[in-house]
Amino acid sequence: MSAGYDPSGEGARMSFKEDMSYIDYLSLDPILGSQKRLSDAHDEMLFIIQHQTSELWMRLALYELAAARENLAAGHFAPTFKMLTRVARIWEQLNSAWDVLRTMTPSEYTAFRDQLGASSGFQSHQYRLIEFILGNRNRAMMKVHEHRPELHAMLEQELRTKSLYHVALDKLAEGLGTGFGPEVYRMDQPHAADPAVMEAWAEVYRHPQTHWPLYELAEKLVDLEDYFRRWRFNHVTTVERIIGFKRGTGGTSGVMYLRRMLEVELFPELWKLRGEL
Repeated sequence: MSAGYDPSGEGARMSFKEDMSYIDYLSLDPILGSQKRLSDAHDEMLFIIQHQTSELWMRLALYELAAARENLAAGHFAPTFKMLTRVARIWEQLNSAWDVLRTMTPSEYTAFRDQLGASSGFQSHQYRLIEFILGNRNRAMMKVHEHRPELHAMLEQELRTKSLYHVALDKLAEGLGTGFGPEVYRMDQPHAADPAVMEAWAEVYRHPQTHWPLYELAEKLVDLEDYFRRWRFNHVTTVERIIGFKRGTGGTSGVMYLRRMLEVELFPELWKLRGEL
C-alpha cells in the first residue's frame, strides 16, 4: 500500500509551534466554542449557528456600509459602488441561510423554544444599526438596548450622523446644482418620500449619460434594497413555517410584526419614480 500524500514534499509548512496558524489567525477557538446549548434538543445547535453566522455577516455589512458612506461623502464613487455591491451580496448570502433554518419543523423548534426566554432577533443591535445607517430610523427601537449603555450610545451616535441615503442625496443635489430642504434630512425618523428628491432622481434617470455616476449610484441603492426586501420576505415565510402565528419570543406579534416590516421602503423615491418614467 502506498503512503498517503505528504504536502511537505512540495514545501508546505506542517509545524506551527512557533508560527501563526489558520486557527490562530481566525481566532477560531472562541468562535467555535461559543455555541452554548441550553437544552438537549438536537436542533438548538442549528438555531444558534444560524443566528451567530448572521451576526457575523452583519458585522461585515456594517464595515462595508460605513466605508461606503465615507467614500461617497468624499466623492469617491467607484469604491462606493464596489462596497454597495458587496453588501447586496451579503444579503443574498443571508437570504440563502433561511433555506437551512427552514429544515427545522415546528415540533423541533418547540423542543427548545422556552430556553430562549425573551430573547429575539429584533433585539439585534447590529441589525438596528444597519437600518439606521440605511435611513430607516426609529427612536422607539432604542429602548430594547438601554440595558447595554455602550450599544445604546452607538445607536444614538448614528442618529446624529447623516445616513447613507442622506449622503447620496447630498451628492444628488450637488450633481444637479440644486438643494433640498432640511425636512428631507430626518435624523431620527424614517426617511419619507419627498417630491423634490423624486424629481431630482427622475432627472438622473431621464438623462443617464449626463449623470452616469448618480445613475449608477441610484441603481446600486435599488439593488441593495431589493436584496434586503427578499431577506425580509423569506424571514416572514420562515417564521410562519416554523411557528405559525404565535407571538414572538420577544413579545412581538411574530409574523404580523414581520409582515408590517415588509412595507418599509428605505429609498422610497427610487421606487416611486419607476412608475413616472
